[in-house]
Amino acid sequence: MEAKDGKEPKETERLRVGAAVRRRRRALDLTLAAVAERSGLSVPFLSQVENERARPSKRSLERVADALETTVAKLIEASDAARTVAVVRALPPCDTEGETAPGLPDHTPRTRRLVRGRHQLEALEFTGEHDTDGEFQHRNDELMYVADGAVEVEAEGRAYRLGPGDTLFLSGGVLHRWRVTVPETRVVVVTVADHIETPDA
Repeated sequence: MEAKDGKEPKETERLRVGAAVRRRRRALDLTLAAVAERSGLSVPFLSQVENERARPSKRSLERVADALETTVAKLIEASDAARTVAVVRALPPCDTEGETAPGLPDHTPRTRRLVRGRHQLEALEFTGEHDTDGEFQHRNDELMYVADGAVEVEAEGRAYRLGPGDTLFLSGGVLHRWRVTVPETRVVVVTVADHIETPDA
């Protein structure tokens, strides 16, 4: 008979589904206690599974899948899709999005994505004399980091001057615009993707 914590050493190494289990549970608006009652597994064990501190056996995962009204295959597929490790290499000075343009002067504006694909985070690096037209208003939070040079940001009627190493945090919904004030400025902007629903504070 299987132990209450669901561990079977021969099978646990290959089953890492914590993120997928958590997303599915939240999508069904279920508490850990409710999943524990449905599955017959303990709340502490399920919490460890969701946080990748424990890996369920095949049988335990079947119980969890049943409790979450899905299948083991779908949980594993969702988990595999969620785990991504990717490197975006630095571009040569005259590259833009990987396309070589050897004739471009150093001050030519360039933009490149630091996170590729559809993920919870989006990140862009801006290099050169960018001057944004109009105001931006993102659904979720945003962080701006000045790696080199200087920028001026207007947000909610106030102006902020940022230099090398400075960061500016903007919560979702804040109207803002920004412009470069020093040639060859390099700015990194990281945002929570618009398709992510964040809870109200």
